[in-house]
Amino acid sequence: MSRIGRKPVTLVKGVSASISGQTVEVKGPKGTRSFTAGDDVTLTIEGETIKVTPRGLSKRARQQWGMSRSMVQNLVDGVSAGFKKEMEIQGVGYRAAMAGNVLKLSLGYSHEVNFEIPAGVTITSPKNTEIIVEGIDQQLVGQVAANIREWKKPEPYKGKGIRYKGEFVFRKEGKKK
Repeated sequence: MSRIGRKPVTLVKGVSASISGQTVEVKGPKGTRSFTAGDDVTLTIEGETIKVTPRGLSKRARQQWGMSRSMVQNLVDGVSAGFKKEMEIQGVGYRAAMAGNVLKLSLGYSHEVNFEIPAGVTITSPKNTEIIVEGIDQQLVGQVAANIREWKKPEPYKGKGIRYKGEFVFRKEGKKK
């Protein structure tokens, strides 16, 4: 039995949900999001909670049960508090700056990297070595942060590059004389 799927999703204050067929739509102070569950699970609203139950004991139904509950929980978290990824840049001369809807990155290349900010995500750079990616869609926030990090991953010798805040970069020892 799914331990995650068994728990009901509690709607926080200021968040409302509606179910039509297999689609759950959640509205909150930060926006509106929806998720369409597969035919293997049933979604029901009971008071201030949303319950997800499997339609049978097949392997696929049990797989979709926990995943669907997690997706509904992420909808509620996104429209109420939002998601945030913090990144830091390390390296001499490496910096980030916002210019309208473009994140300008100086990463040691012969040119500046211009990163277009997609819709549904806000990017801020409070310091020139910090980048904060925020939004209501957890998957989109994570993907945008991964795309920014892809421009210059932290290298193992000096640790230069773009990393998530708190990320541990395994360091290697350099050449010996």
